Amino acid sequence: MSATAVKLLCLPCAGASATMYLRWRRLLPRWIEVTPVELPGRGGRLGERFVEDFDTLCDQLCEELAPTLAPAAPFALFGHSMGALLAHGLAQRLRERGTPLPVALIASGSAAPSRRDTARLQRVIGDEAALVADLRRQGGTPEEVFANAELLRLTLDVLGADYRVCASYRHEARAPLPVPVHLLAGRQDEIAPDRLAAWSAESTLPLTLDWFDGGHFFVRQQEGAVLAALARHLSAAGARAVPANDAFA
Repeated sequence: MSATAVKLLCLPCAGASATMYLRWRRLLPRWIEVTPVELPGRGGRLGERFVEDFDTLCDQLCEELAPTLAPAAPFALFGHSMGALLAHGLAQRLRERGTPLPVALIASGSAAPSRRDTARLQRVIGDEAALVADLRRQGGTPEEVFANAELLRLTLDVLGADYRVCASYRHEARAPLPVPVHLLAGRQDEIAPDRLAAWSAESTLPLTLDWFDGGHFFVRQQEGAVLAALARHLSAAGARAVPANDAFA
């Protein structure tokens, strides 16, 4: 097989920075180039204004990323929760531009775009107590954040902006993508199986679904197994075979 690397563009979940993916650079095989995609208003883009509209944010990300994507350099999209919705929106826009498409779209911890629960988000937006309760319910937020007023303020600001992004999403029926969609899901997450299965309408290719023990943040609770699944799916997409010395236990 070719030794060509695959770029893995990683989009963050609501309330988070793309720096959540930096540790994957040393945990995934060397042929996978982990590329965190930071959103405005956090991390290395902390000085920028939040973008709180889904279409506007996807359009902006497409403008920023499209020039970096070359036909001869395979790439894949990964997103957890809100990040999966953004990854799908980005793939749709890349197709509309005639830009090279990803070899795979890996959607983690996310209902299908057509089955998003925007009503729940509308109920908590603007209610800080409800946002804090939502953070605690989903897990994945270190206790130090809740104990530090400044960290909690930063987190709530980002989370509120991201919830507004998700609440602004309106599903439009579009032709399915000619891209394999691989789902990752937590057995104890609250997303019903039928809302996951609806992803099948978003691709012309068969859907795959990997289950992991854990709740919404199974990606942290079962990180090793999740990364093994990523490497397997990227290899199957034809990006590159997983070398024996890079294989996961």
